[in-house]
Amino acid sequence: MRIEPPAELISLIEHKKVLFLASKNLDYLRIVQETELIKKYAASCKILCYQDKSYLIRILKLFIALLFCNTGTYDVIYVSFLPQMVIPFFFWKWKRKQVITDFFISVYDTLIWDRRKFRDGTWIARLLKKIDFVTIQRSDFVIADTQAHADFFVDEFEAKQGQTLVWYLMADTSVYNSKICYKSKAQQGDFQVLYFGSILPLQGVGYVIEAAEILQETADIQFVVIGPVKEEKKALKNITYISWLPQKELAERIAGADLCLAGHFAPDIEKARRTIPGKAYIYEAMEKPMILGENPANHELFSEDNRHFFVEMGNAQALAKVILNFYKRCVSKEE
Repeated sequence: MRIEPPAELISLIEHKKVLFLASKNLDYLRIVQETELIKKYAASCKILCYQDKSYLIRILKLFIALLFCNTGTYDVIYVSFLPQMVIPFFFWKWKRKQVITDFFISVYDTLIWDRRKFRDGTWIARLLKKIDFVTIQRSDFVIADTQAHADFFVDEFEAKQGQTLVWYLMADTSVYNSKICYKSKAQQGDFQVLYFGSILPLQGVGYVIEAAEILQETADIQFVVIGPVKEEKKALKNITYISWLPQKELAERIAGADLCLAGHFAPDIEKARRTIPGKAYIYEAMEKPMILGENPANHELFSEDNRHFFVEMGNAQALAKVILNFYKRCVSKEE
């Protein structure tokens, strides 16, 4: 599956002088995706993006650079990762310029409803919502990672329908690709179900662990859960927990798995229904069979077939059933 950029985005930057801004590292995959496109089509591109490990240092360097930057020499201002930290404070620098914003996440949605750091209705919730609103209103075009997210930005922050562009994410195919053939000694003999993630609430790893518990008497099915699992962790005989792996080793683990779990599985977080998990792009690049959460965002790119399976979000019994059915199908093919 090849993820193409929207044609309208290409027309906006083609033969233009572009100033690209981001407060994330230059090797962050979404930024790589964007800067490669700009370099390909723009007349010129100046990148203000720093590699320091500290986010505070990166954002301070970006602010200082912007203060002394002559933005008048550019046709397009392209603001990537976390534009909410830039646009509300610097929009005066490019009032008559075309502004493209990659509105990858809503800080209001993420901190109030996804991470649940603050309660809705509090002064900080109103402030976060206002920051999102101002960022969108000060942008000419807003890029979203799914149509479901674009629709949310229209409904929640009054983005205009013609203002939003959808550009899906991609996997780093230099690391994750179908050419990797690997099955460690530990993986041989068992039917291995793999899940990895940063274990955010919307990912719903608890349902993966519940499904493993349901299937623990099916001896041949073994689960590998990669990520910093804490509260949801259960000591089950059919789960191996790995807290972290370098990308190369993660790719090898995925290559050796028989079935991969993409999600998202949390039913009570609306953002989980509006995003396609990053791991789904990785599994797709590696041509692995996967189970996805039943939601509008996932259906934008994937359809049910012999490699893509959908399951009701928040239903561990249904997840276990899909895993078991796929396992039985694989066993019957081998016999």
